[in-house]
Amino acid sequence: MSALPILPTRRELLAATATVGAISLLPGALRTAAASDSIRPFTVSIPQEEIAELRQRIAETRWPDREAVADTSQGVQLATIQKLARYWETDYDWRKGEAKLNAHPQFITEIDGLDIHFIHVRSKHENALPLIVTHGWPGSVFEQLKIIDPLTNPTAYGASASDAFHVVIPSMPGYGFSGKPTATGWGPERMGRAWAELMKCLGYTRYVAQGGDWGAFVVDQMGLQAPTGLLGIHTNMPATVPPDIDKAAQAGRRPPPGLSANEKRAYEQLVATFKQVAYARLMASRPQTLCGIADSPVGLAAWLLDHNDADGQPAAAVAKALDRTVSAAGELTRDEILDNITLYWVTNTGVSASRLYWEYKGGFFNAKGVSIPVAVSVFPGEQYQAPRSWTQQAYPKLIYYNKVDKGGHFAAWEQPLLFAAELRAGFRPLRQEI
Repeated sequence: MSALPILPTRRELLAATATVGAISLLPGALRTAAASDSIRPFTVSIPQEEIAELRQRIAETRWPDREAVADTSQGVQLATIQKLARYWETDYDWRKGEAKLNAHPQFITEIDGLDIHFIHVRSKHENALPLIVTHGWPGSVFEQLKIIDPLTNPTAYGASASDAFHVVIPSMPGYGFSGKPTATGWGPERMGRAWAELMKCLGYTRYVAQGGDWGAFVVDQMGLQAPTGLLGIHTNMPATVPPDIDKAAQAGRRPPPGLSANEKRAYEQLVATFKQVAYARLMASRPQTLCGIADSPVGLAAWLLDHNDADGQPAAAVAKALDRTVSAAGELTRDEILDNITLYWVTNTGVSASRLYWEYKGGFFNAKGVSIPVAVSVFPGEQYQAPRSWTQQAYPKLIYYNKVDKGGHFAAWEQPLLFAAELRAGFRPLRQEI
């Protein structure tokens, strides 16, 4: 994830647009010379030689032997990654992925000494609610592209103009086109403070925040920090697990007595999840050892694919997407998976993104003590389905709780229309405060 406008290597070579036109996208209060200096417009333009080198590296992959089992218990299967690699080398078109990013206004600004890349799309509707959305690992801003129009232009999707959002989607430090931290300290806590500063820089005095995966950690931290102007948060990976239950689940013990049916099911899902997070433990302890994913695109792809959800590892939604070429309903497709993987490759952020796991020292699904208003959407394919009972205890100012019929860990990517509808409903109680 290189920082504009420095172009130190071919892989990190990025192109910037001229500054003209950037400030017209900002709120009136920010249309100043100072804003023009601090927020720079950005366009993605990866040199063609980088794409050619990528294809050559894929072609020259030295493959391992086939796995010794008939399932995915040893990791991403050889046939799966070889099939994807063949398509990636010969048919996949990065320029289409690049165009998806460039279809939206993008910017770079420096916050706390680091360049932060972000997408910023303002709604045409009056009184739209400002919203900052945070992606996770192994994702990027590609995860949220499909929710931008439903959120900023709700009337085109059967919703009301009163449900409109202004949308800000930053790339986390070490990811995508944001800067790569050269010193420690950029965990979810610092990101939460940075996002509050970003919204302040954009002139938003009242706003809400949303996150899933690592983004859920960031919005929980924002909820704990309660910066001025933050009205509430929405999470699709809520941290609700009581301390004693969290400890038992991590140890893989039998369910504690007295759990309801929903709580027992969630407990069993947590136990299964903790058995599938070896990748997280490695990144949390030895991220720099993953230097091979900076050298081999196929190695990078296999590493990014081997993420779990409630339905399997690799995540069921991702596995199905590898054979899906088009989707009228918005489900993940093969090209979308490769858009995300290719972004990691051209920005050389496989290792820098992994360091986030090393930075974070807290628990994963345990209740954090957030006391501001919280909206929660529980998707069936999430790593665990948070019961309402735990959720109400974890978030005492719970303003919305809903179990969704479809979608999983990558909810915005997998079911963008459902996800957008959840945000409209979840944040509706807070709109009178803007």
